[in-house]
Amino acid sequence: MRRHLVAGIRMLVILTLLLGVIYPLTVTGISQLTMSHRANGSLVRSDGAVVGSELLAQAFEGDQWFQPRPGSYDPTASGASNLGPNNPDLIDTVRSAIDALRKQDDIDADTTVPADAVTTSGSNLDPDITPAYATLQAPRVAAARGLEVQDVLALIERQTAGRTFGFLGAPRVNVLLLNLALERLA
Repeated sequence: MRRHLVAGIRMLVILTLLLGVIYPLTVTGISQLTMSHRANGSLVRSDGAVVGSELLAQAFEGDQWFQPRPGSYDPTASGASNLGPNNPDLIDTVRSAIDALRKQDDIDADTTVPADAVTTSGSNLDPDITPAYATLQAPRVAAARGLEVQDVLALIERQTAGRTFGFLGAPRVNVLLLNLALERLA
């Protein structure tokens, strides 16, 4: 019995050192050497100060900024609503969001509203929007900043990232990076 207890304690100590200390330090060291920007949270700096992360959505106040998908932008409360597509609460929420968006961006009833403009992402923290949603916001942002709409549309095109590896996902625009580029443009 004592022999089994000593062997178990020995294995606990060895595996704790190996998997709890050596392995994490090795992985951290390799990631710091090979991809330190990503390993440190993909932080975005402007004028030397950290203004956010490429990986997390954040709210922007005012017509002069592009807006991310609807959400709480609270990383401690991440998660979807789990409402199904036929749920009356979700349908009402989406209809209200469409009405608010049409009013905010002066969109006529014939214009199709992209889904990401009125629905949250699965985590509530998605930093990207579709180029269609960014284009929908361009006239409002241009007017608020006194810019030409064509210049803002060209900026959206430059900030649009393609599909991952050329075939995964869809083209996307990171709202934080787009707003920083917009600030430099103005």
